[in-house]
Amino acid sequence: MTTETIYIANIKCSGCAQTITQKLTQLAGVNLVTVSVKDELVTIQHEGVLQRTDFTNRLQSLGYPEANTDNGLLTQAKSYASCMIGKLNNR
Repeated sequence: MTTETIYIANIKCSGCAQTITQKLTQLAGVNLVTVSVKDELVTIQHEGVLQRTDFTNRLQSLGYPEANTDNGLLTQAKSYASCMIGKLNNR
């Protein structure tokens, strides 16, 4: 079992966390995803088949880039859309 810890930008609430958890657990080999909104942190336990970039690319596509990368307006807009989807799926 391998664990990746990724600090991310744009996370605001449980809706964001819901979307992140759902989308990362869809990746083959992912066993557990935990999200700390307060710490802006995603922890992924997986079988070691995937690389860190697989996770950071998926997070980026959702609007949650790694904290030390570019975070332009388009990326921020994606995070708002992902957040709303997470909120709707949480009902």
